Amino acid sequence: MNSLLESFGKPDHDRWMGAALAEAELAAEKDEVPIGCVIVHNGLVIGRGHNLTESLQDPTAHAEMIAITAAAEALGSRRLLDCTLYVTLEPCAMCAGAIVLARIPYIVYGAPDPKAGACDTLYTLLSDPRLNHRSHLVRKVREPECSELLSRFFAKKRDEKKLGQSDS
Repeated sequence: MNSLLESFGKPDHDRWMGAALAEAELAAEKDEVPIGCVIVHNGLVIGRGHNLTESLQDPTAHAEMIAITAAAEALGSRRLLDCTLYVTLEPCAMCAGAIVLARIPYIVYGAPDPKAGACDTLYTLLSDPRLNHRSHLVRKVREPECSELLSRFFAKKRDEKKLGQSDS
């Protein structure tokens, strides 16, 4: 009975990362870097987003930024207390800064980002004691799927470039 009580209310990280992966797939369908994000509050997704930087020609249109904006609107507050953010790739410095400003207490990410990761890899913004907010991190949830989605996308881009089909 004790283990039942302990597991009751335990976050279902695999499930919510699955929702973030679905968002990442939507980005891939739009030829965007396949990163997806959902924000969960009281067992419900209150914000979701996927990268739209190319579609919108907006360098701030990262999955996390879009999801944070949607969640703030849903709660009617810029502070996303009691929320968990799930994202397929470790947040960059811009997104980590927005997470701090939104006071999101829990962050779950799929794949680490060796080129721009600002939670663990290059920087540790979400645990920096000099900032006024710190987040708890859960790392590498469904990492193989998150990494594979990105690898496939960039392999396709390289192939397109070799064939001269890329406009970039």
